[in-house]
Amino acid sequence: MANGPMDGRAFGEQPNRPNGSVRGHGAEYTGRYVVLLDPSNQESGINALRSSADIASVERVRGTEAGNVAELLDRPDVSVLFEDLNAAVVEVRPEQRHALVTTAEAEPSIIAAEPERMVYALPITAPQQAPTEYFPAYRSDEDVVARHTRTEIAAGQGPTWIEEKWTWGLQAIRANLSHLTGRGVKIAVLDTGVDTDHPDFAGRIEATESFVPGETVKDGHGHGTHCIGTAAGPAGPRQGPRYGVAPEAQILAGKVLSNAGTGTDGQILAGIAWAVAHGARVISMSLGAGVRLGELFPQTYEILAQRALERGTVIVAAAGNESQRPQVIQPVGRPANCPSILAVAALDKAIAPTFFSNAGINGQGGEIDIAAPGWQVHSAAPGGGYQPMSGTSMATPHVAGVIALLAQANPNASAADLMAGLKSGAFPLMQPVRDVGAGLLQAP
Repeated sequence: MANGPMDGRAFGEQPNRPNGSVRGHGAEYTGRYVVLLDPSNQESGINALRSSADIASVERVRGTEAGNVAELLDRPDVSVLFEDLNAAVVEVRPEQRHALVTTAEAEPSIIAAEPERMVYALPITAPQQAPTEYFPAYRSDEDVVARHTRTEIAAGQGPTWIEEKWTWGLQAIRANLSHLTGRGVKIAVLDTGVDTDHPDFAGRIEATESFVPGETVKDGHGHGTHCIGTAAGPAGPRQGPRYGVAPEAQILAGKVLSNAGTGTDGQILAGIAWAVAHGARVISMSLGAGVRLGELFPQTYEILAQRALERGTVIVAAAGNESQRPQVIQPVGRPANCPSILAVAALDKAIAPTFFSNAGINGQGGEIDIAAPGWQVHSAAPGGGYQPMSGTSMATPHVAGVIALLAQANPNASAADLMAGLKSGAFPLMQPVRDVGAGLLQAP
């Protein structure tokens, strides 16, 4: 098996969650471990950890059970096993962490064990103005949206977007020309929750759950409501242009990030298990954490994504906003850097990478898969209103919505087929693959 780095600076005294995370190498750790077990020999792995590392007592979560998961994850005397995904968040005393790592390396029924890290919502907080020197054009030999002329594109000019009926993002990905609506398809958005009282979501929310201790699913941040709106907002919003890609998809809203926009790997794991059990065809995760140049993808998230794919669920994640183009380009963050998770870059209104969008400069899985609108995106806001936001966070739910459209059109397609179809249907761009992957997202 492969386990995470054992770094004394990262694993000091056991912190008091949720505000006592431990920093190391620019990352923040909780002191717990995420452990993936062999599905055919789950009990052997748990028993090995009990006997050698004296892990805390194990509470089991099955299927859509989620009623007290947030509280369990917050207890220092409990480890939580998500049986359907054969994954556990393990509580272990500081003096036993080395024993846990040693056991994980030697025990064949333990596939991976990595330190649990903090994760964050990924809206862009930099000034909302792109550098004028970074506006590459479309390919000049094709048209992206029907009303954009070849002359305009060949001249290197960005399109002029009229957002009276549809947001510029829906027009760019051609969702305004699609007859598909996502009907019958479940989209899970794991984020800061949702405004369940927003009139645009009336009758659309299939299920909600909070995995954040002490907080309901109510969105006190705004990030989650915005992302849900982009993925699945209605065809006829209460006011303004249409902004939702899949207006008839069923919404699963999992709160894995607090009202402050922070969470843990364990909360994300709980949300993934819940969404998969609810039959989500796609999970949208506009969250993550930065990585260093050359850092490998996390084994735990990669294997979880593979297990989700086997059960018919595609996971989509934001590439991250740490770049300051053109001078500084940062690698795709985690968990988007996993090969089995779709990593989404952000485009501006000129269909060029936004100045903050990370790039595929780390190999072995850290590539951009596709690019989507992520600049001044209009969507729903808590309180029944609307607001523009920017970030790879805003690009990601565009992709989730298109996967829902593909799933509606191809109900028997496997999750791997949906991923392949998404990328093969993208519009190729002039920019490097490291920045835009397969190209501009396109609705079927």
